[in-house]
Amino acid sequence: MPLVGIVMGSESDANLMKPALQALDQLGIEYEVSIISAHRTPEKAREYGRSAEKRGIEVIIAGAGMAAHLPGVLASWTTIPVIGVPLPSGDLKGIDALLSIVQMPGGVPVASVGIGGAQNAAYFAAGILALKHDKIRKSYEKYRQELANG
Repeated sequence: MPLVGIVMGSESDANLMKPALQALDQLGIEYEVSIISAHRTPEKAREYGRSAEKRGIEVIIAGAGMAAHLPGVLASWTTIPVIGVPLPSGDLKGIDALLSIVQMPGGVPVASVGIGGAQNAAYFAAGILALKHDKIRKSYEKYRQELANG
């Protein structure tokens, strides 16, 4: 059963979100991938956010460019952690997305990684999941030790 939901606004974001999938695969964490636009399919975004926890999702990683509403919209419909990935797109190369994600109103938090930081979003999700899942904790600790060893 997937523990992480990876959501992106359009299929054109898939290459930018691929490092998250690769990191989750490396750590043995199951995930699902969905294409949901906060603007073009708002009902789908609402339903995804409302049903995620019931379906076993424990963390959502949402990649968004430009105005980057997707992470915040999903966070408004669930209390499970949402990690926003500002995607480097548009004239501002992701600066606008970063600001949109980190400037959420009080009470509806969204964590954020750096612009294009899909891989770090996956590792952050692993850290959250490691609090509850021993297998993930061990896998993530092993990865971090390998980093330390060079």
